[in-house]
Amino acid sequence: MTSPLVEMKNVSIAFGGVQAVDSCSIQLHAGEVVGLLGHNGAGKSTLIKMLSGAYKMDSGEIWINGNQVTIQSPRDARDQNIETIYQTLALADNLDAASNLFLGRELTTALGFVDDDRMEAETRKIMARLNPNFKKLKEPVSALSGGQRQSVAIARAVYFNAKILIMDEPTAALGVHETAMVAELIQELKKQGLGIFLISHDTREMMELCDRVAVMKNGQMVGAERVEDVTEDDILSMIILGKNPKDAA
Repeated sequence: MTSPLVEMKNVSIAFGGVQAVDSCSIQLHAGEVVGLLGHNGAGKSTLIKMLSGAYKMDSGEIWINGNQVTIQSPRDARDQNIETIYQTLALADNLDAASNLFLGRELTTALGFVDDDRMEAETRKIMARLNPNFKKLKEPVSALSGGQRQSVAIARAVYFNAKILIMDEPTAALGVHETAMVAELIQELKKQGLGIFLISHDTREMMELCDRVAVMKNGQMVGAERVEDVTEDDILSMIILGKNPKDAA
């Protein structure tokens, strides 16, 4: 097997004497979706925030494509082609899809003016690749459905060359149809070779969307298993009891 796209080795971080993440290791390969599960406070978001540069780890190593890297800020993460899509999506509601996609990174003409036509054309191209049914390019994103808003946030990450995508509760508060739309987007990103970390509380959804699920409890990694090797009850046991049923076998 090729070297992992991402490998976090024995990473730890403490806040005010409380060990939030305690010597955790996890891998992610290209074209793979790894789900992170655990109760609130289990450490899953904190673990991923060290990868995204939101937190500086106290100890441990991060390797990207077989090379050890230093990630101490979101800019460092972006330099490693890591993009994060938070639950809030961080979209400007009053702007359309193209303006959101290029927010802060606007394309300009030779004279230095914002090139709206080119930004719209580029948005059409990326949307055709990710979500061909997306047609509402001219409307403010406040008028879009939850799934369509996710499409814009994902398109922004992919356009700027994300290879590693972190998605925090991507289907929270979405209906059945919208959730299916996001699932299709995730499958499309997999085909394009992206590696995706998915944070969610929904065990059943994780079993459907992910290749592997990793469970954390009290800041420690309980285990990471391929979804075809475990049942939903096994995952719940890992979350609640903090024990991997496979270890007892």
